[in-house]
Amino acid sequence: MAGKAFNPKHIIVVAAFAAFLATFNETYLNVAFAPIMADLGVDVNTVQWLATAYMLGAAVMVPVSAFAYRSLPTRPLFCGTVALLVVGSVIAALAPNFPVLLIGRIVQSLGTGMLIPIGMNITLEAAPREKLGQYMGIMGAMTTLGPSVSVILAGVLLSIAPWRVLLWVFAGLSLLCLLSGAALLGNIAKLTHPKLDVASVILIGLALVGILYGVSTAFTGNLVVSVACIVVGIALLVPFVKRQRSLEQPLIDLRPLSVAPFAIGVVANMISLITIFSMNILVPTFMQSVLGLPSLTASLALFPAILLSCFASPVAGRIYDKHGAGTLLPVGFAMIALFTAIVSFIIPNGNVVLLAVCYIPVICGSALVIGPVQSFALSKLDRELNPHGVTVMSTGFQIAGCIGSSVFVGIYASVIASQMSAGADVFAASSSGFLWAGIAVAIVAVIGLVLALRIRGFEKAVSPATPAAGTSASMESGTDDSTLRSIMKTDVFALAPEQTVADALRLFVDKGISGAPVVDEAGKPVGFVSDGDIMRHLADQTPAFKSAYSFVVERENADFEATLARLMQMPVSAIATDGVVTVDASAGMGEVARVLADRRLKKAPVMEGGRMIGVINRSNVTKYSVNRYFATHNL
Repeated sequence: MAGKAFNPKHIIVVAAFAAFLATFNETYLNVAFAPIMADLGVDVNTVQWLATAYMLGAAVMVPVSAFAYRSLPTRPLFCGTVALLVVGSVIAALAPNFPVLLIGRIVQSLGTGMLIPIGMNITLEAAPREKLGQYMGIMGAMTTLGPSVSVILAGVLLSIAPWRVLLWVFAGLSLLCLLSGAALLGNIAKLTHPKLDVASVILIGLALVGILYGVSTAFTGNLVVSVACIVVGIALLVPFVKRQRSLEQPLIDLRPLSVAPFAIGVVANMISLITIFSMNILVPTFMQSVLGLPSLTASLALFPAILLSCFASPVAGRIYDKHGAGTLLPVGFAMIALFTAIVSFIIPNGNVVLLAVCYIPVICGSALVIGPVQSFALSKLDRELNPHGVTVMSTGFQIAGCIGSSVFVGIYASVIASQMSAGADVFAASSSGFLWAGIAVAIVAVIGLVLALRIRGFEKAVSPATPAAGTSASMESGTDDSTLRSIMKTDVFALAPEQTVADALRLFVDKGISGAPVVDEAGKPVGFVSDGDIMRHLADQTPAFKSAYSFVVERENADFEATLARLMQMPVSAIATDGVVTVDASAGMGEVARVLADRRLKKAPVMEGGRMIGVINRSNVTKYSVNRYFATHNL
């Protein structure tokens, strides 16, 4: 907030509420299509435009959000965006006919398209770096919660009230979000007032409309028209990309996509969202239309999974802050893939309790992925690229929503039609359709698992190193005179897992270092131990230990001496941090600084070609930064 302090907790409340509303509204009205058709006298192909037009409107506005975020004060921008949701909801609730209802839905979509990226941007701006994972975990929880809760709430409301009540309820929620933003949100964005390139807006708008319309109608409309729209949309992306590269102030800076960890993170995030959108439509649809369960029962079957995901997402964020995304993402995608397949096989049995239990890992698996993968991807970008990274991420959200709600539902419907034309009854055909659609979702989740393992490699590279245990290897920097090579320490010291804590302390004192990697017999780093690790372990074992001075002050304390003696004989592998966070020799100084800051490290090994060639210290980076500042300002 310019010139005024702000409370990050207040900001995350507002941003999370906005993310919830935006994702909630994606599928909220879809549940009411049947009563809308009956009340307004339209067929299924016409009513589908409430979903299609909404998706298209939101997609077009996403690219504009980066420009708006850097051009308008945060609070007025946020309130104006949420106001579109309020106005659109009122128009739709009062609609005398379908065209007016569609107009109201489109007005809603214009706000939704900007709300998610604005919410993510203000979270990135306000979140303390050490709590980025926790804050993004909360945002991820809302992203998961929104489309899931919408199905339940809509089912409850429709069981007791007309479909128009859904819109009045959403108008009230949107108004509450607007008032919360006006009261709690500050003008935190740094305004750069970029110039809006109208041609870029038109090109990306038409490209997204073509691609998403084609995808959404591939199974329900004319296939030739759908394919033609997709081809035209992709073709329009070519001049858009070329134009962005030539503009001094592009609408979307595409440099984030050149950062491999970010690009892979975007795809992984989309895959996780696809599972939510597809399964949250397929499961209640099958339960109502095939098993004949009431809409409320079908909705409540999802409730345990949704409730537990609310707890899983913040926990996943805290785990990310401490350990990174390397463990969370593979586990999350494995849960999604396995239990989506299980749900696909058991749902025809009609056991609601068993279905509810097996559905929990699907949604909670997504909760383990969404917040951490967004944090991981965006943390790989420089701060000035974050708004453009968020724009790319949010555009991926709209595409994921389209694929999840159209492609897999299309597979489901196509298999049913094929089976029934072959003579199968409705139940058998529908069960087969759900099975094939579910298996397709599971396969996509397996692709996500592969990407998660790749992300794990980016985040926590554990590579072989050549120095022998406890020895020094002075490495030549070769002909490459990059900044990192020029400032890193090339004297590399290592410890064997079986060496003792006493050996480690002796190495630290003799060589004037504060930590060293632990290397196994194959020359592979398996951990890292520092003087801080030793001090913390000693402090955990005895209350007498306060600091390194306790080695002198407590020398007459028998308990302290006994604990210290035991510690000194322990192998370093017992107290070392598992794994080694490394940086690649080709990394730029910005990436090095992010690794050290995000993981709260004093130093990290520098790797090249599978071997350790040096160590970069926080003090090296500080010295480099100060010298660069002096040189730049001729001081």
